[in-house]
Amino acid sequence: MADANGIFIGATADGEQQTLNLKRANRHGLIAGATGTGKTVTLQGIVEGFSRVGVPVFVADVKGDLAGLAMPGSPAAPTHAAFAARAAEIGMSDWAYADTPVIFWDLYGQAGHPIRTTISEMGPLLLARLMGLNDTQEGVLQVVFKAADEQGLLLLDMSDLQAMLAWAAENAADLSAHYGNVTRATVGTIQRQLLQLEAQGGDNFFGEPALDIHDMMLTDDQGRGMVSILAADKLMAAPKLYATFLLWLLSELFEVMPEVGDPDKSRLVFFFDEAHLLFDDPAPALLDKIEQVVRLIRSKGVGVYFITQNPIDVPDDVAGQLGNRVQHKLNAFTPREQKAVQSAAQTFRASPGVDVATAITELKVGEALVSLLQPDGSPSPVARTLIRPPSSRVGPLTDKERAIMISTSPVAGKYDTLVNRESASEMLAAKAGDAKAATAQAQAQAEAAKAQAEQAKAAAQQAKLDAAEQARRDREAARTADLQAKAEARAQAAAARESARPTLTDKMLQSAARSVASSLGRQVAGQLGGQLVRGLLGGLFKGGR
Repeated sequence: MADANGIFIGATADGEQQTLNLKRANRHGLIAGATGTGKTVTLQGIVEGFSRVGVPVFVADVKGDLAGLAMPGSPAAPTHAAFAARAAEIGMSDWAYADTPVIFWDLYGQAGHPIRTTISEMGPLLLARLMGLNDTQEGVLQVVFKAADEQGLLLLDMSDLQAMLAWAAENAADLSAHYGNVTRATVGTIQRQLLQLEAQGGDNFFGEPALDIHDMMLTDDQGRGMVSILAADKLMAAPKLYATFLLWLLSELFEVMPEVGDPDKSRLVFFFDEAHLLFDDPAPALLDKIEQVVRLIRSKGVGVYFITQNPIDVPDDVAGQLGNRVQHKLNAFTPREQKAVQSAAQTFRASPGVDVATAITELKVGEALVSLLQPDGSPSPVARTLIRPPSSRVGPLTDKERAIMISTSPVAGKYDTLVNRESASEMLAAKAGDAKAATAQAQAQAEAAKAQAEQAKAAAQQAKLDAAEQARRDREAARTADLQAKAEARAQAAAARESARPTLTDKMLQSAARSVASSLGRQVAGQLGGQLVRGLLGGLFKGGR
């Protein structure tokens, strides 16, 4: 049951209908209650109602059973008898099984179309929360974003952020001079946290093509609002990633969507299941951002509904913005549970004959305390309400059914292929390559100059050696020439002497001549001597006579 003005939630035992006013639906809401009290069925019925009146919906499917929205219920289902009885009990004469148009999404790209955003769009505040950074580390991360922006470096995926962090570590001194203290140790801590995020599958979330928010605000050919279902069963293993993603999505809606004031019906309704994960140890700045988005996104035509087990999980500043409330049973066994019961009871407008604190602990499955904003904006008196049964399947889809829904969705093929365009990692690698090439070139030039200098030195040394060798050769040649000249002179002198001396034949002839002369001389002398002696003697003799 839904009309142009509201969504039928259920009816009291005496037949009073509880209807969510469409014009007040963007005043946000809360669905709370212990596990197993019927929150999911309530959520499913409200989602169906929004879709029927043409309002797109986003909902996280943390258990996998909300996927059944895509298929009509069946009389063969175990819940059929109970649902049919409930429909008759609250006067739903037009209740019938029907499907709801859905688009499946999945951060991991397995159970739906991939959802991605860029590191730049996520921003340092949400990234710091995602990585569990302290204030100092968050400040350094903001410096890294600022430096990347000033240098025109796109931060698209985790490899870009890792490359930028590595660059920041190398240039920590320069960054400190411009932006304040940036240490290599702090950058190293951020890098390690980023690796942990990557190990949790966070790298699947960052990249392109980035999600176009308008693809979550579609209607089908019958004018029904498309229900975007995020497969979050696997994502719940990384609760911080889950909560930060949904907060980013809210923030993105807030940034992208224009002001519309108070439309007749919401442009989008956002259901945040397991909402307590959003508020687990948030930094003050983050909590302020959550409160700001919840408070101001109303004027963008977006309604935000938190689903949680315990209403005190939602901080007071945020809970004060939630005008439409559906409270299922709460247990009151522990002091904290008793406090939650009292806190929940105080948030409802009193109604005669209803002891809220007592009723909260007595509600049956499929029954809730309901208080909705009326057309004048005031909350309706709390009413114990029997929740309407959903028309779609309560339970998961088969793998084949899901695959068909994914392949025939309005965004089939748009996000399936990852695009890796030039960004910080490639640009820094190129710069590093250029710097390395320049260094290599300078080194090559230096080595060439060194080689030339060594060659010149070697040439000079060789020239010196050659000159010394030539001088030695010249000295040797001079000495050789001198010796040769002297030898020639001696030879000439010897030759002259030799030419002046008789030859051997001459000597023999001279010797023979001397011998002959000597012999002849002796003979002549003998003869002459004899003659002389005879002459002398003769004269003597003659004179004596």
